[in-house]
Amino acid sequence: MTTISCYFESGMKVSEKDGHVVIWGDVLEALRGFVPDGSVDLIFADPPYNIGKNFNGRRDRWKSEEDYLSWCYEWLDLCIRKLKKNGSFYVMAATQNMPYFDIFLRKKLTILSRIVWSYDSSGVQAKKYFGSLYEPVLFCVKNKKDYTFNADDILVEARTGAKRKLIDYRKSVPTVYNSKKVPGNVWDISRVRYRMSEYEKHPTQKPVALLERIVKASSNPGDIVLDPFSGTFTTSFVAQSLGRNSVGIEIDEDYMKIGLRRLRIREKYNGEMLRREPRTYERQNALTQQHLALFERRPHYGA
Repeated sequence: MTTISCYFESGMKVSEKDGHVVIWGDVLEALRGFVPDGSVDLIFADPPYNIGKNFNGRRDRWKSEEDYLSWCYEWLDLCIRKLKKNGSFYVMAATQNMPYFDIFLRKKLTILSRIVWSYDSSGVQAKKYFGSLYEPVLFCVKNKKDYTFNADDILVEARTGAKRKLIDYRKSVPTVYNSKKVPGNVWDISRVRYRMSEYEKHPTQKPVALLERIVKASSNPGDIVLDPFSGTFTTSFVAQSLGRNSVGIEIDEDYMKIGLRRLRIREKYNGEMLRREPRTYERQNALTQQHLALFERRPHYGA
């Protein structure tokens, strides 16, 4: 029988079901008080960028850059402690802050890849400089000789070999170039749009496709995947769909409720049914259907 537990620990609300844990609380307190050292196989961290985003009334802005970086170094150190000896750590940051993350982490871990998540934008980015159309991701490991990387699980189409069927004549027996390859470090993956089925009400939601590549590559079924800034809990959602276990930490109660719903941990929270908020066009379609139904029920008189 599936068991659901919900309890308070060190001032944090913790909900668990079938190997998936949702923690409502401060990231530093949650990492220190709940997650054991050396217990996690994979961490994906997408922290606030210190650029002024509004997260349900919480402004993503520190008093100074020094204060922000000091806070980041604290949770980065904690994340490193939570990793197993063969664990992997993916971390995102704003383009202007990533150099500091890079210098800090290269002294403690091995940075295997500096990834560019590239996406297009329909809106005007900037008028007096070149607007940013990417976000950087660091892929780090504790032990460069012992870490998980499931190359076969993340293969993508090799355009040269697959599209043009080119022959490699350098081989003793000429053969067609491979049609599949491990992705490079530039990932062209669309951002989450309002009309996409995976959309949740959050200003910086990360796409399922991005997390699928990371979770498939750097963890195995049954492993523990940690996201210390869970937001819409896409990391945990992907981990669950791929047979991994997950721990998600989130400080905002409304976002935490998204995690409870997406992971099917709870149907109700404090008496409230947990449902995805309908999009504007969905509400309009529902009203249209109601009007049509009313019209069809009205009596019609022939001429």
